Amino acid sequence: MKRIEDHFESFPILETDRILLRPITRSDVDDMYEYCSVPEVSRYTTWDYHRNKDDTKGFIDFVRKRYEEEKVGPWGIEYKETKRLIGSCSFVNWNNPCLRAEVGYVLSNRYWNMGIMTEVVRRILEFSFKELELVRVEARCHPDNLGSAKVMEKSGMKFEGLLRRYVWAKDELQDVKLYSIIKDELEG
Repeated sequence: MKRIEDHFESFPILETDRILLRPITRSDVDDMYEYCSVPEVSRYTTWDYHRNKDDTKGFIDFVRKRYEEEKVGPWGIEYKETKRLIGSCSFVNWNNPCLRAEVGYVLSNRYWNMGIMTEVVRRILEFSFKELELVRVEARCHPDNLGSAKVMEKSGMKFEGLLRRYVWAKDELQDVKLYSIIKDELEG
């Protein structure tokens, strides 16, 4: 059985009409800091907003290390029109024997409500089912994160339930909503 990591030996570059999904590089620090320094962007994430560019550089170093060691790391979301990094999307968990992965994402608030993240997630789902041959893809969000829930629903995911006191984030155990899509549902 081919593992997800094997598909990232040569990092997969994916595209949509408006977006290029590619590795994050050190030259992305200014673009990433621009959106990661906005408290509203990280309001419902497990990480806190970046207080300075050293926070962003540290995160990019972490990402680069994942590319090297684990192979699977986040795609940078580059907006083709401006050639600027506006977010990221990645597999945050995966289980090779169960043919399952969990996707997570963040997008600059300047690009909210434009359908961009739905476009990105749909492309990741297509890659997940056709190239990786996964059977199930999951995503989670904070119960109050209506925007993220809407992205999951518009991408074809179904709400499965509330995972109570499931994740430790920002000094507390938080509930999360769980969504998923099965391969047959995307193709059907």
